[in-house]
Amino acid sequence: MDWRLKLVIGLLLALFVGLQYRLWVGEGSLAEVAGLKNQLADQQAELDKLKARNALLRDEIAELKRGLEAVEARARGELGMIKEGETFYQVVPAQPDR
Repeated sequence: MDWRLKLVIGLLLALFVGLQYRLWVGEGSLAEVAGLKNQLADQQAELDKLKARNALLRDEIAELKRGLEAVEARARGELGMIKEGETFYQVVPAQPDR
């Protein structure tokens, strides 16, 4: 074989090995792409959860804007408020004998 042919074959082989290294290990490798796909799936799942939460909050805001019934229910449940003329009774569970 001529030395020039050996040189060309050697250069092509080195180029091939360099490209294979980048494909399997380097930046943009198959492993990195698979990891990024997993991260993308995780982020998409988180985004779907947040979109559902936002939809619930939008519905709650719309309900609060529509009428006083929702506001009254929240005031009773969260703040323990009562209407004028109502009597509030608090039931305390019996404590066991010691």
